Amino acid sequence: MKSTVIQLHAHGGPEVLQARELALAPPASGQARVRHTAIGVNFIDTYHRTGLYPVELPSGLGMEAAGVVEEVGPDVDEVVVGQRVAYAAGPPGAYATHRNVRAAVLVPLPDGVSDEVAAAALLKGMTVEFLVRRTFPVEPGMTVLWHAAAGGVGLIACQWLAHLGVTVIGTVGSDDKAELARAHGCTHPIVYTRDAFEARVLELTGGQGVPVAYDSVGRATFDGSLRCLRRRGMLVGFGNASGKPDPFDIGRLAQHGSLFLTRPMLFDYVATREELLASAGALFSVLESGAVKVEVRQRWPLVEAEAAHRALEDRRTQGSTVLIP
Repeated sequence: MKSTVIQLHAHGGPEVLQARELALAPPASGQARVRHTAIGVNFIDTYHRTGLYPVELPSGLGMEAAGVVEEVGPDVDEVVVGQRVAYAAGPPGAYATHRNVRAAVLVPLPDGVSDEVAAAALLKGMTVEFLVRRTFPVEPGMTVLWHAAAGGVGLIACQWLAHLGVTVIGTVGSDDKAELARAHGCTHPIVYTRDAFEARVLELTGGQGVPVAYDSVGRATFDGSLRCLRRRGMLVGFGNASGKPDPFDIGRLAQHGSLFLTRPMLFDYVATREELLASAGALFSVLESGAVKVEVRQRWPLVEAEAAHRALEDRRTQGSTVLIP
């Protein structure tokens, strides 16, 4: 059979994305063929496209999708034909109508979670899960700093943290995004294009700073995030939307109060099937209970992936974005 896929043959801007028809072999041992019904668009996709996170060319793109199992190869007992599933795993290649996927990374979907929500939420939601429950386990009554609070990860994080009894200070790029973040549980949105977030964080915390700052922006916010931390606080850097932070002298951690710095990756926190199912299960639990609601605010046809990337990088998106095959 054939699959329509989005490929890149050179690193660069959104214009390098090309739609192609490729033959798809039957699933090999340990694989399942999934017919995609919705595909998640994430900032990591732009890193692969530009070469910030290098991939071997030519390459597919996309780490996350939901769909239906159409065929299974030998030695597969994790899923069955006809089952609704989702995944958030490498290598890149989710921008496709059909794909052979390792069955071990497929997560069965509960009835209460739609395909679009699963495609929009699995990677982002499991990212929030491992950040707030395992990288720096938050506790009720804490106040934390979350950058890009109106983004796809940020909106899930604000709701989940509020559900856990945590006060969120969030940076956003506009007044509209401030209102969006506030509506999703961010107690104190800061429009960073107008207000210095470091001064505002210290003001809101009585000069003490926060115990943890979650930073997916990178270069533009790194130094300010350090200045927002209280003694022995932790900076959790999990993205580079503004570029990689400059080379860092670890002695600065001592100068700012014996701070901690970590750069975690989701895939190290869902390295076993047990960890994967536990993380996805925690996400599905808050989705089904209504504690976290995921809004798909942008949809593009799969073949218009270039337009989706332009909107994402221009900060014209709010909430989650999906491609529809």
